[in-house]
Amino acid sequence: MIARIALAASVAAAALAGSAPLAAQASESQSPAPLSDLADLQARDARLFAVGWRLVTGNAAFCDGTAPAIGMLLHDAAAYSDPEEVRSELGLTRDIGVQAVAPGSPAAAAGIAANDTLHSLAGRDLERGFPRSDPEWQRLVDVKDALDSALAGGTVALEWSRSGAPPTVATIAGIPACASRFEVLAGRSGAVADGARVLLGRDFPGFAYPEDEFAAGVAHELAHNLLRHRALLEPLGRPRKLVRLTERDADRLMPWLLANAGYDPHAAARFMNRWGPRHGGGLLRKRTHDGWDERAEFIETEIAAVERLMAQEGTADWSRHFTRHAPAEETKAEAD
Repeated sequence: MIARIALAASVAAAALAGSAPLAAQASESQSPAPLSDLADLQARDARLFAVGWRLVTGNAAFCDGTAPAIGMLLHDAAAYSDPEEVRSELGLTRDIGVQAVAPGSPAAAAGIAANDTLHSLAGRDLERGFPRSDPEWQRLVDVKDALDSALAGGTVALEWSRSGAPPTVATIAGIPACASRFEVLAGRSGAVADGARVLLGRDFPGFAYPEDEFAAGVAHELAHNLLRHRALLEPLGRPRKLVRLTERDADRLMPWLLANAGYDPHAAARFMNRWGPRHGGGLLRKRTHDGWDERAEFIETEIAAVERLMAQEGTADWSRHFTRHAPAEETKAEAD
């Protein structure tokens, strides 16, 4: 993890195929963001979602777990403290709305945009078929499951409208994406990967960085999920030496993921040189992380390897050419 920090729950959820459980699944107390923060949260969701989309679709050929996705992020007005005011502010005619659409995605190509209202999915009316739930996040989980199920069959039929205009209906096919989701959480400044999601606090410093450097920070957390570090560490009690190796591998994989997503792999080093001096220190962190300057050196070494591969093959196939410092999950017993 770039920073190990507890993040407050948020009503802003992200998922590449449609929607995701809110952070309330990880924290029993859900604290909806004030309505005044809605536009800011939505903008941060959109930025993270767009970067995440590029990373997971650009690296899909090398992930061992993929799922079809359309690049649409949903949210539920009923999960906010004042659903009526949220619907009014965003122009929604129902609860389930589009939080963000990834540029260049199938959803964008179909004409879906942020703040559209979703009416039906695979012929199922969302208002009747997915009533409000307790806990509030469960409805989005159910909608996501229905969307995933439809996309697994090849296409999904969607009906949506914009600001009260007549509904549009389209059948959309997904494209392969690495199986990881992205969420912005109201609260602190940390970043963490939980095996299935990349979670960024709303005040994560990378939001102020240029896009490619921000993407590098996201790629670090995504690398933890792609390399299945949580599944490796948790059964062993997260030994510090092994944590340090997984952090090193997440750093080293950053330029590979960036290059395949069309970003400059050197952005990984620029991110570390910008972020590290201010956020990468501390005695405790040195036990589980290399020093930020050492981390930058590891990244620079990987950039050279990535550039050679890109010149030779046009891609940076980390599934074949990346050498882990930490053992793979399937070999952890041998490493004990």
